[in-house]
Amino acid sequence: MKKLIAIISFIAMATAAMAQTAEEIVSRMEAEMNKHDESEGVAMTIDIKVFLLGTMTTRAYTLGDKSRVEASVMGNDMVTWDDGVTTWTYDSKKGEVEISNATPKEKSDSDGDIKMFEGVTDGYDVKIDKETSTEWHILCKRSRNNPDKDAPKKIDLVIAKDTYWPVSLSASLKGIDMTMRDISFGVTEKQVTFNPADYPNIKMVDKR
Repeated sequence: MKKLIAIISFIAMATAAMAQTAEEIVSRMEAEMNKHDESEGVAMTIDIKVFLLGTMTTRAYTLGDKSRVEASVMGNDMVTWDDGVTTWTYDSKKGEVEISNATPKEKSDSDGDIKMFEGVTDGYDVKIDKETSTEWHILCKRSRNNPDKDAPKKIDLVIAKDTYWPVSLSASLKGIDMTMRDISFGVTEKQVTFNPADYPNIKMVDKR
């Protein structure tokens, strides 16, 4: 019996030693994300739910200054390409591609894709809200001393146990619920470059 108790005590202590705090898990996630270089490009799916209007799902790809965003709004498929100079917007309902000058972006906007989760919990009190065999569910509540009063009151962050990669990040703000999910690295030049040959029978409307 003493041996059995000793074994159980050892396992309990070993398990406790392996336990991680929410802060440690998030820090490890940030470290894993930062292993990737911006030159790889990143893709993610973004669900945006607007009160009374429903949910819009987009798939965004970025590589350097180039981006491509695919969206479906009330049955209307739209794809937007942007290379920092020119924007191409395909509208399936209109059956045309509109070409316009790109809107200048802030440097932080173009830098933030790969490092989007770096410091995501700054100004938040974090704790493990739920744990499954494969994921940690981290609840982030806005701290009282958070200087950004427009920041979401809470963020739900799900992290995979095997890779420490973010599974999803959800937040609500001013009647809008947003979830980022299906994050992956590795975007090709072709994925973010508009090719008119892909739209041979579509009208091109140049508004530059």
